[in-house]
Amino acid sequence: MLLCLRIENFALIDQLELDFGAGLNVLTGETGAGKSIILDAIDAVLGGKVFSRVIRTGTNRAIVEATFAANPAFAAWLTEQEIDLIDDRSIIISREIAATTNNIRSRSRVNGVLVNRQIMTGLRDRLVEITAQGQTVQVGQSSQVRDWLDLYGGDALMQQRQLIATAFNTYQQVHTSLEKRRTSERDRLQQLDLLTYQVQELTTANLSDPQELEQLQQERERLNHVVDLQQMSYKVYQALYQNEDETPAAADLLGDSEATLNDMVEYDSQLQPLLDLIRDAQTALTEVARQINTYGESLEADPQRLEEVEERIRELKQICRKYGPSLTEAIAYYQNIQAELAALNDSEQSIESLEQQEQASFAKLNQACAKLTHLRQKSAAHLESRLIAELKPLAMEKVKFQVEILPAIPTAAGADKITFMFSPNPGEPLQPLTEIASGGEMSRFLLALKACFTQADAVGTLVFDEIDVGVSGRVAQAIAEKLHQLSQHQQVLCVTHQPLVAAMADQHFRVDKQIITQGKGKKSNNGNTEQRTVVRVTSLDDLTTRREELAQLAGGKSASDAIAFAESLLLQAANHRRQGTSN
Repeated sequence: MLLCLRIENFALIDQLELDFGAGLNVLTGETGAGKSIILDAIDAVLGGKVFSRVIRTGTNRAIVEATFAANPAFAAWLTEQEIDLIDDRSIIISREIAATTNNIRSRSRVNGVLVNRQIMTGLRDRLVEITAQGQTVQVGQSSQVRDWLDLYGGDALMQQRQLIATAFNTYQQVHTSLEKRRTSERDRLQQLDLLTYQVQELTTANLSDPQELEQLQQERERLNHVVDLQQMSYKVYQALYQNEDETPAAADLLGDSEATLNDMVEYDSQLQPLLDLIRDAQTALTEVARQINTYGESLEADPQRLEEVEERIRELKQICRKYGPSLTEAIAYYQNIQAELAALNDSEQSIESLEQQEQASFAKLNQACAKLTHLRQKSAAHLESRLIAELKPLAMEKVKFQVEILPAIPTAAGADKITFMFSPNPGEPLQPLTEIASGGEMSRFLLALKACFTQADAVGTLVFDEIDVGVSGRVAQAIAEKLHQLSQHQQVLCVTHQPLVAAMADQHFRVDKQIITQGKGKKSNNGNTEQRTVVRVTSLDDLTTRREELAQLAGGKSASDAIAFAESLLLQAANHRRQGTSN
């Protein structure tokens, strides 16, 4: 329930604070007095869209603050959002709207905590519902009509909707995977062909040793220089061990040196280590000479092997150019594409498998939708009878109403297209409500619809903006009584021009415009005292002021007959409230 509304620098309102009560709260005033500005402020503080024009001219910031009483269910929801209650029972919502160079910015707070749009939407859905005659567009929207019907159906229907939302999400995921799979199938097949060819080529190349190319290049050099290597090895052998000319070999020179040192050791034993070293050198030199001779004798020209080496080198270089640049990198690439090829062949779900999953999930979704349709049909039957009953007291005794449920493509909200069908006159066929209902009939329909939701709707405050436009006399009285009936279950705020409605109010506020002089002695640019238009709201607490306001609504002036009519309205309203209390 809305307890208090504080407004600062919002449109024509400089400063305003209103305290509302339980029951029926009515705002009256001349056309253009600013009644809708107050409702706009309520909409704004609950996250509604705002424009720069809502900031009062001459200021750069507007503030709207609303205080609500919270019920246990709402308090629990706030706790989930990590927002504490004030005094364990109140919630203060504020919105600051500031002008910037190019646009506006706003910040919303709940009990001092800065909140985002998502939380504000949750608050709005739980606190206030605004109904206006201009809601004809909403009534014509199948999604909005569907939501109303489902809300009327209660927990069982809403739980089934949740199941459908889950089933639809599952179906969408499988369907998306299938479409992606189909879309990428050609690319996958092309990639599969490419990788298959590359794996076959690399497998044929028999890659295993990263050093193979380097070793083959060395072998090629050896095979290309067999004669040179033979000649050079023989030359080394002669120089080390057995020279054919008169020049002594290294082995001979070492032998002579060894013999001399051996003689010297006989005279000085300290030279023994040197003798040992030269003997070791002689042994090593002899071994080198033996091995180089063996190497030279083993060398043999092999043109066939040279050709094989050359061919293998060409093959490996081609592999490196395509998959390298080095042989090590080519081998790594080979290993990677083997794994990728296996994934394409084995790990990917087949289209057939995904199609089966899609069919299964769609069948499950259709089954859930069929159950929801059945629940909606039952809810529709109850709503039809209840709404007709609510419309009869509103001077629509012969009205016919039907909730039309037609098949539609399944969505997260089911597989139904829902339309409110309406016939206000006997003998006329049912037609879509938005196409046939007059303004007054739409007003009464919306009011009756809200009356049907008094038990199902957890919203604490209902706001009606001139919902009684276009009606008068008996119908206006019926609307007044219906609004009073609603106010017994939920707080009702109503903007009206009907004295019959205003007379039924538990709290009555008069809204008017006043011209004030802004700032003592303050002058405008032309030298005149600056005057501004402001909206003022007066709470009509005493009988006299309220009677005069009703007389103004009824007759346009406080004539004796208008006053008498106002008194009769107040007396009639008091009797109606007493009868409602006794019942």
